[in-house]
Amino acid sequence: MRTRTTTVPAVLAATLATVLVLAGCTASGGSPKGTGGSSAAAPAPVSPGGGAAFEGPRPQDQNLLAWTGDPNDAGHVTAQSVAGVAGRVTLVRVVLREQITWSNIWLGLAGIDPGAQLSQNYLGVYDANGTLRASTADVSPQLMTDAIAKPFPLTKPFTAAPGTYFIALLLNGTWATNALTLKATGAGISVNAGLTPPNLRYSTLLTGQTSLPPTVNLADQSTSTINTGWGSQWYAIS
Repeated sequence: MRTRTTTVPAVLAATLATVLVLAGCTASGGSPKGTGGSSAAAPAPVSPGGGAAFEGPRPQDQNLLAWTGDPNDAGHVTAQSVAGVAGRVTLVRVVLREQITWSNIWLGLAGIDPGAQLSQNYLGVYDANGTLRASTADVSPQLMTDAIAKPFPLTKPFTAAPGTYFIALLLNGTWATNALTLKATGAGISVNAGLTPPNLRYSTLLTGQTSLPPTVNLADQSTSTINTGWGSQWYAIS
């Protein structure tokens, strides 16, 4: 009997010691030593793009620097009579988020008029002060061929700092209203929602112009022609 009473306490003591050792390995240190475990959650995988969320199509996806909108959405066409736009400067606002070297204006030409008589047709760029920063040569020949989206080179590229700019289009000549057409969205008169001069997104200025004037007064922006359906033309920059 004495042998049994002395052996049982010894066994209990050994068991208790083992429990204490195991408890010490896991207390406040997470997993037992050597397992590599941790009480902190594993970090989420980082995407190749640095974790930024997908933001939809960007101009750079199509080798462009900026645009008025995804060309995939430019499924509509706008047409206007000679009386409606000839000699008027049509302005389309574009906002640059970073500095670029601006070399070309891309226009979505949807249709051509083989019988048109075009002359003194130009594209250009005005800054937020209404100053002409650059323009093309007469683009009349390019408006007679290839109804596609295509670049029109500026006569002299310029460095465009971040900010607001206005792409200008001046048309002159004679053409059939529903033949010479440009790609656009279907926004209609809603294109200027929430905006007033001098910050209209689509507008016209002046009449009787045969070249783009060196300065314009953006406070004179008008929507009268835009609201007849001449609006939301698609442009891009390269």
